[in-house]
Amino acid sequence: MHRHHNGLKTAALIGVLWAVLLALGALIGSGMNSVTPIWIMALVGVGVGTTAYGYWNSDKIAIRAMRAYPVTEAEAPQLYQIVRELSAKAQQPMPRNYVSPTLAPNAFATGRNPQNAAVCCTEGTLRLLDTRELRGVRGHELMHVYNRDILTSSVAAAVAGVITSVGQMLLFFGGDRRNGNPLAMFAMSLLAPFAASLIQMAISRTREFDADEDGSALTGDPLSLASALRKIEQGVQMAPLPPDQRLVNASHLMIANPFSGGGMAKLFSTHPPMKDRIGRLERMAGRPLRPGDAQIAP
Repeated sequence: MHRHHNGLKTAALIGVLWAVLLALGALIGSGMNSVTPIWIMALVGVGVGTTAYGYWNSDKIAIRAMRAYPVTEAEAPQLYQIVRELSAKAQQPMPRNYVSPTLAPNAFATGRNPQNAAVCCTEGTLRLLDTRELRGVRGHELMHVYNRDILTSSVAAAVAGVITSVGQMLLFFGGDRRNGNPLAMFAMSLLAPFAASLIQMAISRTREFDADEDGSALTGDPLSLASALRKIEQGVQMAPLPPDQRLVNASHLMIANPFSGGGMAKLFSTHPPMKDRIGRLERMAGRPLRPGDAQIAP
């Protein structure tokens, strides 16, 4: 669906993640009496198992975090009409529809494949966006499902999580300092998780740009998504979600960063800067988004 070799770029980034993990394991092995420490293998096993569970149940985890409830076509005819039209246009299965009872505007898609997927938006989003903008958001979320982004983010999160855990254990336990380089081990324990976070962030940001572009191609209306993104960003600033850990774990799935904050927190966000996303959509449309297109309704 994308035409910019993004699958290859994602595979390369995940490959770098695995290279960092192997380098970390080799460094630990050189400082211990065992080349492959049992506890490292056990940690990798736990990480893979946890990720497999999260991937298999990704739809349930995210929906529970947002306290979302399913809606029927009689309850939300506009949502169903939009999703049915776009999924048919993409020649893909129609996902389940959920609504989250929060005024903070946002939306997300989840599910391990198109046959087991769900799309969700908040009540704040339904109040904030008009039909055209809601269609743009739905197109974005559907393309996350059809591009298999949940698998990509799950694998990236798995490897990054293992690297971070091994780095933390190395920081506290250190290994055999008679045979290893304590300074190198200390540096690696800090730099490996940092590198893993940067790569995971790069993967997530690539996926968001892809879903913006592919979703706009699906709807044929990039400015509707641009207008929706601007409204959602302003709405989040007015009513951010609380930094609850369950919401933090699901935040990378959302169309916009649901939390307030700037500085370093914004730098390490898994979401690209909104102005960059809007700028790309404007270039797709061939004209800028007018100020009146993104006024927040009272």
